[in-house]
Amino acid sequence: MNYIKRFTIRFASALTAALVMSGCASSHVLRDFRADGCSFFPDGDAGDPGRWSDCCVNHDAAYWRGGTADERRSADVILRDCVLARTGRQDLADRMYRGVRLSGAPRFPSAFRWGYGWGYGRDYEPLNGDEQQEAEEKLAAYRRAYPGVAVITSTSRPGQTTP
Repeated sequence: MNYIKRFTIRFASALTAALVMSGCASSHVLRDFRADGCSFFPDGDAGDPGRWSDCCVNHDAAYWRGGTADERRSADVILRDCVLARTGRQDLADRMYRGVRLSGAPRFPSAFRWGYGWGYGRDYEPLNGDEQQEAEEKLAAYRRAYPGVAVITSTSRPGQTTP
């Protein structure tokens, strides 16, 4: 399927989901983790259609979990650095970074906003111990269901401990 068609399908799906979900879920209930790869952006290039998809799935995990504004900024930088490492293309990495910085705020009524796992209405706020535990358990369940998908569970860089 060509990129324009995939983009159109993803855009329509995300918009529909955003409209349906924007007022439905409590901001205190964490839904199961789900990822769509690079929302509104190709998961790779013509030579390798999934070239940076795992960068986006890890970014989705951070956005699903939510947290502070600093954690969001860190997740966006990690996405940019991951795409740059996979492609060597600073322009592409910067374009993706700007896209998530502009469209991922927690008050943006979309299915891919910061903290989307919690439902609409949760702003930038740190997860308490119980919420962190719940998020880790749900990510572990996702990993068991999709063993071929590597999901880093935090906004820390590889080699750092989970916050």
